[in-house]
Amino acid sequence: MEKSKVPLLEPAWPPADIDRRSSAGGDESEKEEGLGQRLVEENRKLWAVAGPSICTRFSTFGLTIISQAFIGHIGPTELAAYALVSTVLMRFSIGVLMGMASALETLCGQSYGAKQYHMLGIYLQRSWIILFACAVAMLPIYLFTSPLLVFLGQDPAIFAVAGTIALWYIPIMLSSVWSYTLQMYLQAQSKNAIITYLAFLNFGIHLLLSWLATARFHLGLAGVMGSNIIAVWIPVFGQLVFVFFGGCPQTWTGFSSAAFADLGAAFKLSMSSGVMLCLEMWYNTILVLLTGNMKNAQIALDALSIW
Repeated sequence: MEKSKVPLLEPAWPPADIDRRSSAGGDESEKEEGLGQRLVEENRKLWAVAGPSICTRFSTFGLTIISQAFIGHIGPTELAAYALVSTVLMRFSIGVLMGMASALETLCGQSYGAKQYHMLGIYLQRSWIILFACAVAMLPIYLFTSPLLVFLGQDPAIFAVAGTIALWYIPIMLSSVWSYTLQMYLQAQSKNAIITYLAFLNFGIHLLLSWLATARFHLGLAGVMGSNIIAVWIPVFGQLVFVFFGGCPQTWTGFSSAAFADLGAAFKLSMSSGVMLCLEMWYNTILVLLTGNMKNAQIALDALSIW
């Protein structure tokens, strides 16, 4: 009897191991594509939040750099006085106001995530009240800058000009009350585009006006400081118009008396939030004050301001 040459089982085609390898390779390629897509998406979300913040910080510090550059063409005494006021007085004020405004960022983020949209407008108004009161409390520092610098042992040739520059800085300091709070209020809602546009606008306007004031019309220190004041208030008015006229319909329903409630608790939260940031920003202030006591204070402060 002949043996049957017909195989009992037909061989599978393609072989199972090849099938498994191809499916595994397909899964890996799909995973790589999925990972790449997720990275692109996460980067897009990250830059949507971080990009406007970078532009705003660039614009804020850019205003100071532009002012220093044009004041340096006026004279070394003016540059040293500007460095002293911007680094000591203004940084002191910014540390207080920005630190206290950082509490608003936390409150707005929590309320927006919890869908308590009406609370964002109330927190914003409450921050305006607290920060404006703190700004008014710091006004004597700007009004009596010259006696204060005399007490700290600064160069007499510098503190006379510094007293004049400090008066110009009062509107700039007051603008920070609305500037910092509005930025944090809008960022909590991912409304970052308006912040970016206004940041570039005020940077360009300050550069143009400072050049016109010094190079064309020879207005000197008053021209540069006036340009600085105009530049810092442009984003404030732009953001206020955006908020008041329909840019944030969910979170801004108008002024409310509820903003005056719990001011004590809000003040304590703002102070505790601001301590760390204040200490971080004030260390350079001490360095500048010590530099002002050197023999060649004008040259030392000029060099330090450029650094």
